[in-house]
Amino acid sequence: MATYKLYGRGESGNTYKVALMLNLCELDWAPEFVDFFDPETKSRFRSAVNQMGEIPVLEFGSERLTQSGVILTYLSALTGRFGGKNEEERLEILRWLLFDNHRFSSFYATLRMRVGLKGEVESPVTEFLRMQANAAFVDVERHLDGRSYVVGDRPTIADISMAGYIYFDEKTGIDLATYPRISAWASRISRLPGWAHPYDLMPRAMGLERQ
Repeated sequence: MATYKLYGRGESGNTYKVALMLNLCELDWAPEFVDFFDPETKSRFRSAVNQMGEIPVLEFGSERLTQSGVILTYLSALTGRFGGKNEEERLEILRWLLFDNHRFSSFYATLRMRVGLKGEVESPVTEFLRMQANAAFVDVERHLDGRSYVVGDRPTIADISMAGYIYFDEKTGIDLATYPRISAWASRISRLPGWAHPYDLMPRAMGLERQ
């Protein structure tokens, strides 16, 4: 039995953040597929695993952690990898984790779900999501000017978190080629030992209608 069990699914970028961290740190882990498109499964998951009804959840022994930023922070402290060198860097990493969850991943992830996975037609909602996602991308593109990584001179959990939705192939109407620094940064992350594509780390939901 693996030391860590990760509840989630392949389409979830937040699950991918944790799966990638586990892989990069060479930890003993196993995926546990959760099908949130089955109402009974979601209800059982909420009552038995996470009362918030959200993935990812990392289980080890009798403990469970939820929220990707919390899990990444825990794993970084546990392994001594991908953290800050000092208090200033640790606070800067936290700042970018919060930015990621509030702006960088959140708008892009919702846009991807609506357009790329559900195939919704363009609407004021998708236009708003794309506008907000592009605004966040512009901020990150500007921040990466002269930097190889988000914080400091090496990859941290800030990079791992912010890369959570970058590698998915579904169309969103946002061309990453228009953000050359983000594209180069994502390429650097993908060359880290242990990196793998999201769909190679977690099982996917079957059928477009279930995504």
